[in-house]
Amino acid sequence: MAANTSPEAPLPVGEVSRLIGGWIDRLGAVWVEGQITQLSRRPGAGVVFLTLRDPSYDISVSVTCYRQVFDAVADVVGEGARVVVLAKPEWYAPRGQLSLRATEIRPVGVGELLARLEQLKKSLAAEGLFAAERKKPLPFLPQLIGLVCGRASAAERDVLENARHRWPAVRFEVRNVPVQGVHAVPQVVQAVKELDETDAVDVIIVARGGGSVEDLLPFSDEQLVRAVAACRTPVVSAIGHEPDTPLLDYVADLRASTPTDAAKRVVPDVGEEFERVRLLRDRARRCVEGFLEREERGLAHALARPSMEDPHRMVEERADHVASLVERSRRTLGHLLDRADSELTHTHARVVALSPAATLKRGYAVLQKADGHVVRDPAVVAEGEALRARVAEGTFTVARVD
Repeated sequence: MAANTSPEAPLPVGEVSRLIGGWIDRLGAVWVEGQITQLSRRPGAGVVFLTLRDPSYDISVSVTCYRQVFDAVADVVGEGARVVVLAKPEWYAPRGQLSLRATEIRPVGVGELLARLEQLKKSLAAEGLFAAERKKPLPFLPQLIGLVCGRASAAERDVLENARHRWPAVRFEVRNVPVQGVHAVPQVVQAVKELDETDAVDVIIVARGGGSVEDLLPFSDEQLVRAVAACRTPVVSAIGHEPDTPLLDYVADLRASTPTDAAKRVVPDVGEEFERVRLLRDRARRCVEGFLEREERGLAHALARPSMEDPHRMVEERADHVASLVERSRRTLGHLLDRADSELTHTHARVVALSPAATLKRGYAVLQKADGHVVRDPAVVAEGEALRARVAEGTFTVARVD
């Protein structure tokens, strides 16, 4: 229940602390999971003090337990270990401090970690964070590479040396962060976000050397996986060795088996590129030379043809044939004209012989009435009717006499 207070009737600090303690007492015992960051076992002391931290959210809480509770797991539990604790929240009113009183501590085994990681992996995969279509291609030649790694680590040395050996002009923006332990996740996430917000960075490499499942656990953290999935810049995961597969490998745009492999896959080798250019240049030269040789052979073959070697010979060979055809056509036309002239003469002679004028010359006459009609029947001529007689040399008038 909320306390009834006002500016005129405030609660004393002691009363507020007492109320908070009362509310916390109602919570009862709970199972809590976290990572041990600080452990204090004073000789002869009956109480062990430790700090339990949640790496994903950067939250810590103090835990106390009797010595016999901790001694039961002392051989397998130390700083950095992940544990599950059965504890009851307690409020220390004089200092206003919250702590947990543990009655049982259980180490989290590798099998349990792997089972939880598998469950988280399936959940993130169902959201599509590992989908291939989300992967961004790496630039061919990055000008500035962001590198997230441990300070003075072998992973940093491997990436820098191999990359500069392959392409001496490449530049790096390095962020040295813890790569294991309780502070690793928030600092790695912050480094990745800073590099992603830097426009000049073309690709980001997150690198770490090999280690146990517990050591590599920060790179399977959900917070880090989601931060990498939200990056605009391509991210390369180079965690551990070939068998190591933290969840970062699945969400990254490229998974490298080792930090050295990451340098080789992100930065091209200048010697290999020069050799590739040389090979391409030689190939282009061979292609051009082959093309020119084919064209020269084709041109030589075309020039060797008789029509190209002596272009006038074909005209000269055809000239005699054309002259022969012209002469033949002239003879043929002459024969046709002579035959037509002879036929015309014979036809003219026949026409002349059969014409009325020729008949008149043989002594015949043609009688015509006054209207010009030729008289063919005596019945059409009246007695004494004047007729016109036409003979070869002219005409004269005659009359019918019965």
